Amino acid sequence: MSWRLNPVAPGAAPAASLAASSAPAVAPQAAPAPTRPRTPAERPWLAALLGLALVVLAATIALPVLALLGMSLWDSAGQFVGLAHFAAYARGPNVLSSLGNSLWLSAASATVCVVLAYGYAYALTHSCLRGARLFRAVALIPLLAPSLLMAISLIYLFGNQGLLKGLLLGLPAYGPFGIVTGSVLWTFPHALLILSTALATSDGRLVEAATTLGASRWRVFWRVTLPASRYGLMISWIVVFVLVITDFGVPKVIGGNTQVLATDIYKQVIGQQNLPLGAVVALILLLPAVLAFVAEQHLRRRQNASLGLRAVPFQPQPCPALDRTLFAYCSLIALALLGVLAVAVFASLATFWPYNLVPSFKNYDFDLVDGGGWASYGNSLRMAAGTAVLGSLCTFISAYLVEKPRQFAAARQWLNAIASLPMAVPGLALGLGYILFFNAAWNPLQGLYGSLTLMTLCTVAHCYSVAHITQLTALRQLDAEYEQVAASLGVPFWRTLWQVHLPVCLPTLLQVAGYFFVSAMTTVSAVVFIYSPETTLASLAVLAMDDAGDIAPAAAMATLIFISAALGRGLLGALERWGVSRTQRWRRR
Repeated sequence: MSWRLNPVAPGAAPAASLAASSAPAVAPQAAPAPTRPRTPAERPWLAALLGLALVVLAATIALPVLALLGMSLWDSAGQFVGLAHFAAYARGPNVLSSLGNSLWLSAASATVCVVLAYGYAYALTHSCLRGARLFRAVALIPLLAPSLLMAISLIYLFGNQGLLKGLLLGLPAYGPFGIVTGSVLWTFPHALLILSTALATSDGRLVEAATTLGASRWRVFWRVTLPASRYGLMISWIVVFVLVITDFGVPKVIGGNTQVLATDIYKQVIGQQNLPLGAVVALILLLPAVLAFVAEQHLRRRQNASLGLRAVPFQPQPCPALDRTLFAYCSLIALALLGVLAVAVFASLATFWPYNLVPSFKNYDFDLVDGGGWASYGNSLRMAAGTAVLGSLCTFISAYLVEKPRQFAAARQWLNAIASLPMAVPGLALGLGYILFFNAAWNPLQGLYGSLTLMTLCTVAHCYSVAHITQLTALRQLDAEYEQVAASLGVPFWRTLWQVHLPVCLPTLLQVAGYFFVSAMTTVSAVVFIYSPETTLASLAVLAMDDAGDIAPAAAMATLIFISAALGRGLLGALERWGVSRTQRWRRR
């Protein structure tokens, strides 16, 4: 027999209470757990965290962009001049030439790149291609190299002393040919990733129905596959167009006398120290990027709406003739990508190109040439590590604040809008905005100017949108019931964040860290305006060596950047696998 003590209610008779306590207990039933609302103390903490995130993103993203607009409308004395700077730039002799070159070279590069990448993506997803994984890995290698490496390699291939200069039949390598070819090479993996995703979501039922009705492979491709992937084609074209029109490395190295907007900004800011006209060119360059961003977002929404709930993944069937043709096509593309990289690596090891090709490490003695020596490489490693840690943590927190709390809806919308802004801001424009904002006499953060810390912040801001959206996608995989259960049990939001959200999103967090690391190692445009002699980077050293005519050391430094980015990404990939094995065991059956 079991006994239990009942508390005496206020005003109850002690005898009645004693009688109740001496009675035999009835088998107890499990009472429902009491529902405890989220403690009121959490609201100030959430408000403070959200306010801090808004202040940080405003200071590192929004205000530098607004500083561009201010410099273009006000003079150095602080007086409003309206559109006078725009009129002064419009009266320049080469304005229309720079704008026209930027538009048609970007359009040509995007068209060639998307056409080549579409055939490659079709081979990976719609054929029984042998070695598809290897071909995919080879095509993604340019993501680890700066765009400068492709341009330098083209100089060794088609320049005045190039190995294949006779194939151009008198066409100069420096100029439109070099810009288009170099741009296609380094943007190819970006287009491939988008097109592979678009083609991989093809509805197999439509292909099966067309085949059953007797349609040939060509007719199925023209009437079914191509229309189904039209949004992917348009999105990839827009993405490549924006990447090319805002790129600074390729036209600077192999552009010759061909003027584009990106090099105009560099000349106005570095060459002539004319910040107002530099801000004007940056805003002009910002306009097509913003329009392309709006169009890309519209197309993505249309693409998502086109996916049916009952769609069946397409399973390619063997076709020996088509498979062999696509194998040959992918082999040519992969060979071209590997060949360009191999030429740069070989040139970096050659003693004296092209007269003494005996391998040596003479070109890796960076202390004998311009660019900052080995200290530049050390700065790049430190900045890349800091960018990976800071960027991955900040984007995770901002994505959490946008997605999970149900309070402060307006502030969360503003946070998401500012976090998405860098996707439409070219790196050159953001870097110039950092000069104008952080170097202002009234700014208490002026002491950061020229430091590695500010360069890290600028690189994080430049790459913020893609990482933020990636983290947001990962957090949206978790059902809202997690937060509801935690709130009902009175569990603080930071405990749920630490014990639920972070472990589940750890693989994505490490992938984002790898993205930040590689971007920091290869970036040029975002930091070309804000470095000091003590904080020069490896990518900027490549630029300085190229300006000084030291092409072989520039190729050596670019090769070192590529190797370091690959090793860093591989290390983070191994860490990701370890983290998945420790925190994602629940996914296994």
